[in-house]
Amino acid sequence: MATLWFLLVALMLVAYVVLDGFDLGAGAIYKWVAKSPAERGLVRRTIGPVWDANEVWLLAAGGTLYFAFPQLYASSFSGFYLPLMLVLWLLIGRALGLELRGHFEHDLLAEACDAIFMVSSLLLTVIFGAALGNVIRGVPLDPEGYFFLPLWTNFRPGPDPGVLDWYTVLCGVVALVALGTHGAHYLTLRTTGEVNARARRFGHFGTRLLPIVTFASLFATLVVRPSVSDNFREHPVGLLLPAAVIGSLIVMELAARRRLERRAFLASVSYLVSMLGGAAFALYPVLLPSSNDPSRSLTLDAAATGSYAMRVALTWWLVALALVAGTFLHLYRTFRGKLSTAAGDEYH
Repeated sequence: MATLWFLLVALMLVAYVVLDGFDLGAGAIYKWVAKSPAERGLVRRTIGPVWDANEVWLLAAGGTLYFAFPQLYASSFSGFYLPLMLVLWLLIGRALGLELRGHFEHDLLAEACDAIFMVSSLLLTVIFGAALGNVIRGVPLDPEGYFFLPLWTNFRPGPDPGVLDWYTVLCGVVALVALGTHGAHYLTLRTTGEVNARARRFGHFGTRLLPIVTFASLFATLVVRPSVSDNFREHPVGLLLPAAVIGSLIVMELAARRRLERRAFLASVSYLVSMLGGAAFALYPVLLPSSNDPSRSLTLDAAATGSYAMRVALTWWLVALALVAGTFLHLYRTFRGKLSTAAGDEYH
């Protein structure tokens, strides 16, 4: 039962990265693909109806983590207190920048909203990537399963690292390139005119840069935590995940070159899913590795709640999933298709 809930939490995190990832990526490249107020309004309208719904998956994953793995929730939320506060303020800033933008007529205030929206989106992608890097690298857990991390120490991974070191920054760069490319493919799929042309160029550039940072991060991961390859050696079926990463990169490049917009976006989705799936497969059954003493790592069984509670909650989780899936199906069907600046320049 604990393994099932591990998969469900992973599923919700993947859903968040795929869905909120494209509007985070669109926000990160916002001013580069949209130059005029009308073009920026077009970008906002592509993500305006869905961005807050996409964040439901982050809330759902956090709530499920609290219920299913309370020890992991308590440990990680206390140890990553500073990064979590940064994430909270950036989420607030991003929402304010997006939602208030259409209510200001003064150019200076409008530009301030645009800047806040873009910077918040960009920094969120980097912080989320660095957070995943911290989980893969490990944290200095004490005998009670808790830890504290300063923002940085000597900028090197080791027994007593900081939140930021060269490895976690590299993971942040990978996240920025991946989600920026994901957002560019989404904008290409949803827009016309100059925004479409700039998004296509940005997406093609990101598609060519993505293999470089991806393989650099995979090599760095093997250097920082060689044990991530153990599960792949013991269960060769897991090699399908890195194979899917490579296949997704190839399809993305070919689709971007041939201007197959939907195929390029779906290849980007496949890349994100297979990368995150590979990370989960490599860590299992460890939820939070210890960088100072491997025996202190938080494992699935040690962090899980009672099996009876998990069985009862599964029924309600399935009901909630059906409701959310129906809502998302209606939402995305309602707001499908391409948009242009001729349809209006503001998202309200």
